[in-house]
Amino acid sequence: MSLSERKIVVGVGGGIAAFKAVELVRELQRRNAIVRVMMTEAGARFVGPVTLAGLTAHPVVTDLWDPQYPGEAHVELSAWAEAIVIAPATANILARASFGMADDVVLATLLCSDCPVLFAPAMHPRMWSRKATHENITRLKGNGATFVGPVRGPLASGEEGMGRMSEPAEIADALTTLVARSGDLKGRTILVTAGPTVEDLDPVRFIGNRSTGRMGFAVAARAAARGAKVVLVAGPVTLETPPRVTRVDVRSALEMATVVSEHVRKADAVVMTAAVADYRAARVATEKLKKGGERLSIDLVQNPDILAGLGAARENGKPVLVGFAVETQDVAAGARKKLVDKKVDLIFANHATDGFGGDENEAILVDAAGDQPLPRMTKLALSDVILDRVRDLLTSR
Repeated sequence: MSLSERKIVVGVGGGIAAFKAVELVRELQRRNAIVRVMMTEAGARFVGPVTLAGLTAHPVVTDLWDPQYPGEAHVELSAWAEAIVIAPATANILARASFGMADDVVLATLLCSDCPVLFAPAMHPRMWSRKATHENITRLKGNGATFVGPVRGPLASGEEGMGRMSEPAEIADALTTLVARSGDLKGRTILVTAGPTVEDLDPVRFIGNRSTGRMGFAVAARAAARGAKVVLVAGPVTLETPPRVTRVDVRSALEMATVVSEHVRKADAVVMTAAVADYRAARVATEKLKKGGERLSIDLVQNPDILAGLGAARENGKPVLVGFAVETQDVAAGARKKLVDKKVDLIFANHATDGFGGDENEAILVDAAGDQPLPRMTKLALSDVILDRVRDLLTSR
């Protein structure tokens, strides 16, 4: 992975951490990146544009109406950039960017860009801890943005806490990884299933499970951001469709099996995150079942095992198959059994107490080579770990 000759735009926000932008530019240049700088008006109050212009040998853009650009500065910068990093990304920038505002050159360039974007937040711990800040970050991540930091440490106020911007070398490392992943799935088709399936008992009742679909939607979002054509088969969830993702909504396991069979022939990889119901009612009542007696027996029949069917049918290891396992005990052992029984390449496994809801997971990746325990991280970050493995498997076949 390298930044050599990659075109990087650094956006500097208005926080005391702006002084680190100077070292970030130097660090990127040490890695042979070609760097341009844009700044908010507030950012220019903390560090002089002349300093950054001297380092990059190119004028710093601080104004949407910059006369050095015969056209529009934000259009030219966004077309030129292979990646954009915002450092420091203040609470104000995160809030405005999350709602698509474009009233300065930094925000307008972000909104106009199609390249990978990395935010390096920096703010007071009380600002970082606010629900509104994290709602803004969630929106930005949902649109494909990546984050590095903040970290805990001493602050300009003399206090200590979470909100200090990551060091320039760490930001450069994160940017290197981001650029390496950019477009690495281009030309590939990834089929993702997400959410629960529900099995109707009558017109008002059903059998279901607690799956929220967040993990599958995260995988779909990151696969699309990395250049893949993504088809997302979603059970009943209320999540927004990620950008550049084709979504097909289904309700039952039989419906999901049908849609998957229609799309799998064109898929290079299938990532089955959906919590598919194992059983359905043998007969769905046409009218609401009335209460009558202390007990009610419902005859259930087994649903098709979609993942096992894909594993049994594929030839020459194609498509790449990734399964998910939620266990209540001995997570790794359950995942290894599923790996063998269903003839898949990779199992992402976690405990039931950590498997539903929330923005983070702690999981184990299991393949034929062994188990890889993963630290707790966001579902978007976990998605990239999974997709890294998918990419490597696709490359090797």
